[in-house]
Amino acid sequence: METRRLYNRIAVLRSERGISRKDLAAAIGVNYQTVGYLERGEYNPSLDLAFKISEYFGLSVEFIFSTKPLKPLSEELHARRREEG
Repeated sequence: METRRLYNRIAVLRSERGISRKDLAAAIGVNYQTVGYLERGEYNPSLDLAFKISEYFGLSVEFIFSTKPLKPLSEELHARRREEG
């Protein structure tokens, strides 16, 4: 059975908040290399790990992970503002 690729915003979220891979890894209980694998899409997180990442950033799992390529955050924010306006 082929594993479905998950796209994520981990690198962007880390960068925005000035968090290193090692800091994130320590906070969620994994090796820092695992964070790199996740960011590059070389490894899909377990459901538990996805929730740990979600809780760490204070964002929904669906905002961080997707089965489809994610839009840039700026584009998504503009779209949400148009919907609300």
